[in-house]
Amino acid sequence: MLTVSVVIPVYNAVATLERCLSAIQGSTTPVHEIIVVDDGSTDASPELARRTRARVFEGTGHRGPAAARNFGARMATGEILLFLDSDVCVRPDTIARVVATLDSEPSVDGIIGSYDFEPAAPNFLSQYKNLQHCWVHQTAQRTASTFWTGCGAIRRQFFLSTDGFDTQWERPSVEDIEFGARIIRGGARIRLDPALQVTHLKRWDLRNLLRTEIFDRAIPWTMLILRDGRMPNDLNTEILQRISVALICIAPVLLFFSRFSAALAVGFAIALNVPFYRFLARRRGLLFAVRAVPMHLLYFLYSGAGLIAGSLAFGLRRQRAQKHKIAASEQ
Repeated sequence: MLTVSVVIPVYNAVATLERCLSAIQGSTTPVHEIIVVDDGSTDASPELARRTRARVFEGTGHRGPAAARNFGARMATGEILLFLDSDVCVRPDTIARVVATLDSEPSVDGIIGSYDFEPAAPNFLSQYKNLQHCWVHQTAQRTASTFWTGCGAIRRQFFLSTDGFDTQWERPSVEDIEFGARIIRGGARIRLDPALQVTHLKRWDLRNLLRTEIFDRAIPWTMLILRDGRMPNDLNTEILQRISVALICIAPVLLFFSRFSAALAVGFAIALNVPFYRFLARRRGLLFAVRAVPMHLLYFLYSGAGLIAGSLAFGLRRQRAQKHKIAASEQ
C-alpha cells in the first residue's frame, strides 16, 4: 500500500489545528507521517502540533503557505503528499480514497476533493460560502483543470520533479491554481473525486470574504489567466459563470437607460443559476436558498470588479516590464 505524508502549512491556526490533526489520526487508513510547517505563527500553533505525533518544522518568518508546502514536501518521506489546510478535517475514509485511487491508477498523478455539505461555522455566510464551493467542485469535470491544496494529493516524486508552488504570494492565494494549471499543461493528470471530502472549519464574515475573494483570488487569478492566455471551461471559470458575471456587471450600466433591461439582465443571471439554488434548497431549505440569491449576485459583481482590476494590474505590470526592457537595451 502506498504511504502518505500529510503536509499542513500553519499560520496562527490554534483555533482549528487540534481538530485538524485529531481527524487525521482518526482515519481508517493510517498515514505514514504528519508534517506541520509553521509559517511564523505568533500564537501557540507550533506547541499545539508538538503535543501530537506530527513532525513540526518552524520556518524563518512569514513567507506564505506556498513556501511552507514546498518545504514540507522536501522533508516528507511518504510516496504520496496529501496537502491539507489547517482549517479542514478529513473524513475517516479520506486517506483511504486517496490511496485507493493513486494505487489503482498509476497514470494519475494527483487527486483533489471538495468541502463537504456540513461546514462547522453555523452563521449564514459561512454556510453559503462553503456550499457554493462544494457545488462548484461537485459539478466540475472529473479530469481536473487545476489543483487544490484544501485537500489535494500528489505523488511525491512527481511533485519534486516540478518547481513546486510559486512562492510569490505571502498569503493564501492562487498558488495551487497556478501550480495545477502549470503541471497540467506539462501533461500531468489530476483527478477530481467528488466523494473525497473534508469539513471546513473557517468562519466567514463579509469583510474577510470580500478581502479574500477580491484581493487574494479574483485579481491574481485574472492576472494568471492573462499571463497564460487560457481560461478553462471548468470550476469558477465555467462558461455559465462567465456569462453570469457579465450580466450582473452590465446591469448597473443598463439601469441608466432602462430599468427593464437591467432587471432582465439580473433575471437571466438568476435563471442560469437555478440548479445551484435548487441544490441550496435541498441542503438548507427554501428560505436559505432565497437568502442566498443576493449574496450570489454580489459574488458575480465583485468577481467582475476583480476581473477589471486584475486586467488593469496586468496591463500596468506588462507596460513597466516593457519600459525596463527598452531602458536596458539602450544602456
